[in-house]
Amino acid sequence: MKINIFNPIDNAPLVIFRVLFGFLIACESFGAIATGWVKRTLIETNYSFPFIGFDWLQPLPKNGMYFYFVLMGICGLLIMLGYRYLIAMIGFTILWSGVYFMQKTAYNNHYYLLMLISFLMLFMPANKDFSLDSKLKYTTNCTVMPRWVSLTFIAQLFIVYTFAAIAKFYPDWLDGTFTKNLLNGVSNKAFLIDLFAQKWFYLFIAYAGIFFDLLIVPFLLYKKTRTIALIASLVFHLFNAITLQIGIFPFFALSFSLFFYKPTHIRNLFLKKWSTSSSFDSLKFIQNKKIVYFLIIPFLIIQFLLPLRHHLIEGDVLWTEEGHRMSWRMMLRERSGFIHFKIIDNDTKQEIKHIPDDISPKVYNKLATHPDFIWQYCQILKKKYDKKNISIFIDCKNSINRKEYFTLIDPNFDMAKAKWDYFWHNEWVLLQNH
Repeated sequence: MKINIFNPIDNAPLVIFRVLFGFLIACESFGAIATGWVKRTLIETNYSFPFIGFDWLQPLPKNGMYFYFVLMGICGLLIMLGYRYLIAMIGFTILWSGVYFMQKTAYNNHYYLLMLISFLMLFMPANKDFSLDSKLKYTTNCTVMPRWVSLTFIAQLFIVYTFAAIAKFYPDWLDGTFTKNLLNGVSNKAFLIDLFAQKWFYLFIAYAGIFFDLLIVPFLLYKKTRTIALIASLVFHLFNAITLQIGIFPFFALSFSLFFYKPTHIRNLFLKKWSTSSSFDSLKFIQNKKIVYFLIIPFLIIQFLLPLRHHLIEGDVLWTEEGHRMSWRMMLRERSGFIHFKIIDNDTKQEIKHIPDDISPKVYNKLATHPDFIWQYCQILKKKYDKKNISIFIDCKNSINRKEYFTLIDPNFDMAKAKWDYFWHNEWVLLQNH
């Protein structure tokens, strides 16, 4: 059956998604303050470690980041209510992108997904119905949307889950090593500790994760398996929410289920008592094919290619971390390590003692295990000793999934002279376990 992606369909899934989306990002924003995340990550830190190239993007001084997150939370509430939607959506997208790029210490894949969906929502008619904007006549009332809106969210979700599944096909996942380590220590209840230590259970979790990621979108698309897939999603994401405590992501992922059901069923379920009139003027949006050809399709192509880029980079991404981010390689491995800095004054030939004791344990763990953090910290040291002619040598060893430690950074390479390669392998990162 041929599907015309520009045909109008009921917009109930989009407007209900907007309500949930606004509520969840408000929870994320206010929750980050309430749980101390903002304080730990952006206020009580000497180094924020932004994405390389975004060094100009730094946390606001003093308590400025509290106001920053309050503003994001307000944007979320406005999005939920559909009041001045576009302004609130633009505001949140810019602010959240700022948080994402200004720090990597608390990197999480759902932060990235939230930024992507925020960008997409800028171009969706999500306030045309069931919103204060439509009620107050700030926008033309409309109960339909083009079919490509739903297909865009489905395609993005398919990319996320598919690449998450593919990334799991490596030995430590397939033999249960990682899931065993992951479940160890997540609970202090005796019966759960005993259950999580059972080989059959952590192997079940490992393979359930693979099959869930591979099949959830196809099963949601197929009418006869849709309800089973929704129940599986509820079990899977609620289990993750309880055991792994990963914020709004489980509920955020569940909200995409709206786009798999018949739009009229969503309206009957959530908006049966809500009546609004449609104007044919607002249907002009449906005829705007340029937004699909020049924005949505290129966006999805980029999303498909980014997780593949590590195959073009020399070395194993699991070890080098090059090409790891923005690739849906989530909850995949446990990394630990240690690092020592040896600074030599080339004029006096004397060693300058340096211990990175001005950073938190969490930041230290990132510094000791991620090449980009190491390179950035060396840039900090170069500025600190800018009046001296120094060389920086590093002793850094890492372990993947609690196994043997191997050298990550070439100990004979002068990191004061190291360059950062944005797209290809950095020569000072050792390729294999040495």
